[in-house]
Amino acid sequence: MADLRVIGLRAEAPEKGSSGKRWTHVIFRRRLLVIVLLLIQVLFITVLIAAGTGPRFRYLNWLLHILSVAVSFYILNKKEKSGYKLTWIFLIILFPIFGGILYVMFSTLSNPRKLRRLMEKENRFFRPFFNLSENVLPALIKEQEDCVPQVRYLQEYSGYPVYRHTRTEYFPSGEAFFTRLLPELEKAEQYIFMEFFILRQGKMLDPIISIMAKKAARGLDVRLIYDDLGCFMSLPSDYKQYLESLGIKCTVFNPFKPIWSSHQNNRDHRKIISIDGKVAFTGGMNLADEYINVYEKYGHWKDAGIMLEGEAAWSLTLIFLHMWNLERKNQSRKADHKVRRAAKAEDADSFVNDIESFYPWKQEPCPVPSEGYIQPYADSPIDDENVGEHVYIQIINNAKHYVYINTPYLVVDDNLLSALTLAAKSGIDVRIITPHRWDKWMVRITSRSYYRQLVLAGVKVYEYSEGFNHSKTFVSDDKTATVGTTNLDFRSLYLHFECGVWVYKNSAVQAVKEDFLQTIPQCHRVTLKDCARNAFQGLIQDVLRLFAPLM
Repeated sequence: MADLRVIGLRAEAPEKGSSGKRWTHVIFRRRLLVIVLLLIQVLFITVLIAAGTGPRFRYLNWLLHILSVAVSFYILNKKEKSGYKLTWIFLIILFPIFGGILYVMFSTLSNPRKLRRLMEKENRFFRPFFNLSENVLPALIKEQEDCVPQVRYLQEYSGYPVYRHTRTEYFPSGEAFFTRLLPELEKAEQYIFMEFFILRQGKMLDPIISIMAKKAARGLDVRLIYDDLGCFMSLPSDYKQYLESLGIKCTVFNPFKPIWSSHQNNRDHRKIISIDGKVAFTGGMNLADEYINVYEKYGHWKDAGIMLEGEAAWSLTLIFLHMWNLERKNQSRKADHKVRRAAKAEDADSFVNDIESFYPWKQEPCPVPSEGYIQPYADSPIDDENVGEHVYIQIINNAKHYVYINTPYLVVDDNLLSALTLAAKSGIDVRIITPHRWDKWMVRITSRSYYRQLVLAGVKVYEYSEGFNHSKTFVSDDKTATVGTTNLDFRSLYLHFECGVWVYKNSAVQAVKEDFLQTIPQCHRVTLKDCARNAFQGLIQDVLRLFAPLM
C-alpha cells in the first residue's frame, strides 16, 4: 500500500467559504425538505388507495382499475427490457387499484422525448471529432484480428473509435490511482476536466480541489461535473457555488428533485479525468476517502482504474465534453427565459462549441508509441443501446480459454446469465469475484440468489474476504480486457451513464489478469453448500430477484 503522506495529503485544501457546522445545517435542511416532499407524495397515494376502496368512491375504483389494465398493455408493447416489464406488471397485479397510477407518476413526470432529441443532436455534433486521429479499423481488418466484431460494433455503430498510439497504466487499488493522479494534475498546461458520481471532502478530494483551484487561478480551463444524487448526502447544496468561487467551472448532473420520476433514476455514474486531452483516467474510484482506505467503511476497499496517455485520451475528453454540453443544455431547456438569458450572459462558457480547439495533436502527430489497441467507450440510458452490456457479452462469447470478472454487484438479466453459464458449460474457465462485505443488504441477498445457478453451471464464484470489492474489470485469454465504471447490475447496465476502456494485446491485459489472480487467495470460493437456503430464505431471494430491475 502506498504511503499516502508522501503524495500530498498534507497539502492544504482551499479555505472553505463557510464553516463545517453551517454546511452541516445546509445539508440537513435540504435533505429534510426532500424527505418531507417525498412523504407528502406517499401520503397522497395512501389517501387515494383508501378513497378508491370506499363505497362512495366506486367509480374512482373502476377508473383506477381500467387505468391499470391500460398501463399493463402499454408496458407490454413498450420497447424495454423484459425484466422491467415483468416487475411493473407484477406490481400492477399485486396492487390493481393504484399500480397503474404509480407507473404513470413514475414514468411520465419527466419528458424523455425532448432529452432524447437533445442527445441525438449532440451525438451528431460530436461524432466527427472522435475521428480526428487515424482510422485504425482497416488495419485490424487486414490483419484479420479476432477482435474485429467488437471493434466494429463500438466504432461504426456506437461511434467510439479504436486507437493505437496510447500507453496504458493499470491501477489495482485506489491508492495506486491516487498516487499517480496528483503529479499528472500538476503537469496540466491547458485544461483539467473531471466527471464523478461521488465527491466527499477529505484527504482524497481536498488536495485535488486545491490543485484544480491553483490551475484555474493560472488561467487554465478547469471543469467539474458531479452527480447530484451521488453527492446528496456528502456535499452541501452550495458546493457548486463554492467551487465556482475558486474559478472551477462546475455543473451538477440531473439535480435531484423530490418527485417520482423515471428520469431521476438516470444518474451520471462515470468517472473521468482528462488532462490536456493527452492523459486521461477512468475506473471504479470516486473521490472519497474510503476509496484510498484512509478510512474503513466496509473493510478493505478493493478497486481498479486505468490511465491512458496518448491518442485514446482524446476519446475520454470528448465523452466529458459531450456530457458537459448535454447537461448544460438540458438544464437551460428547463429554465425559464429570464434565467436562461441571465445564465448565458453570466457564463460565456456554458456550452462548448469549438471542440477542435481542445484537440492536443493539431501541430504534430502523437509521439506516444503504439502498444496494442485501445478503445474507450461510453453508455447512455437515453438511446436504448446497452453498450456496456454488449461489450461484456462479446468478451464472454468470444472467450476460448478463460474469462475473469470483478464486480461489486451481481444482479444480471437473462442475457448475461445465459452467456456466463453457457461459457462455463462449454469448458471456459469463468471466474467472478464479488464482495464479502456489502454496502447494500438487499443487493447482497439478490446477488447471492444467482450463485447457485452459476455454480451449478461450473462458474467459479468468489467473495473478497478482506472487505468490499468495487472493481469493474473483465479479462479474457491474455488478449482482451476492459476497465471501467459499469457494474453487473440493472442500474449500471440500463439506467446510468457509464464509461470504460476496452484494450486488446496491450500490457494492461496482463496487469488486469495478474491483479485478479493475486486477489483470489484473499477470497472465499462459494460452494453449493454455501448456496443452501431454507424455504423462507428462498422466498425472500425469489421476491427480491423479481424486483431486481428497480434496485
